[in-house]
Amino acid sequence: MRDGGVGMRKSGRSRPPPREPSSHQLRLFLVLAEELHFGRASQRLFLAQPTLSQQIRALEERLGVDLLRRSSRQVDLTPAGQALVPEAREILAAMSRLQHIAASFARETHGHLRIGAIGGEAAMPYTVAILSELSAQHPWVTVEMRAVDLGNQVDCLVRGDIDAAFLRPPLPPILRSLHLATEPRVACLPANDPLVRQAPLTLAQLADHLVVDVPPQVRAWWDDWTVNPRPDNSKVRFGPQVADIEAMLLAVVRGQAITFLPAAARRLYPRPGVAYVEVSDLPMSTAALAWVPHQRDNPALAALVTAARAVLGRDEQRVKG
Repeated sequence: MRDGGVGMRKSGRSRPPPREPSSHQLRLFLVLAEELHFGRASQRLFLAQPTLSQQIRALEERLGVDLLRRSSRQVDLTPAGQALVPEAREILAAMSRLQHIAASFARETHGHLRIGAIGGEAAMPYTVAILSELSAQHPWVTVEMRAVDLGNQVDCLVRGDIDAAFLRPPLPPILRSLHLATEPRVACLPANDPLVRQAPLTLAQLADHLVVDVPPQVRAWWDDWTVNPRPDNSKVRFGPQVADIEAMLLAVVRGQAITFLPAAARRLYPRPGVAYVEVSDLPMSTAALAWVPHQRDNPALAALVTAARAVLGRDEQRVKG
């Protein structure tokens, strides 16, 4: 029998059980089935004719059947070869789809993000929008939200307990941050305080009120929030120390001290016994997404920051529009 295929195999000889063909062999077979000529098929495949013939014979050995009738002038498909053509096309199409899915999956960002939020930041519109954008663009990134206390909001990031956090500046220079929103600050007073009826107030009117205190490791942050010292250089007098927003509001309800929060607290923390009062000379409050710089090599964290920038970009376009 000559290479390129003259002659027939002897029928009736014993063959090993069929084995799974390779996708490469199936592609070669389909080209040969279209051309029905080893020479033309070899040219189309950029293969030497003996190599093509060898691969087709290897395919027949794997399947345990003759696929071609070879003669000196032509190549014809056997009934088994004719039956294999549509199946081979379907197999290769399925493998192509599989490779496409796998490639798409490989290009996707994967990972698990632990995201902290102070107070009600997890419920703020910008937080919801950013996490929705992240989910839409990177569905393989999972997110675990964690509440952070007043005292450990920075420590959690530095220690690596969380990957990023939605916080309220000011933030230490060790962190990178992305500005998300700006809104007024308000004073939180007991609802029965006589000053409530005089709103809007000034910081001078609140000078005699104790202010809720926080753990010492965030003193610089709290001094900014409470405007300590005040514009007249007087020092804020601090009262009971608290670790979270709920304890802070409880101290206000009990008349132990007042505090200062973002204006969104009216919606996030409606509490009997607490009045949210405008103060004309309080600085504005800002919100930020914060992370430790060296963590930016985390693809999931980079995706979160990109999602945040995308949301902010769209918001800016809407404002301009």
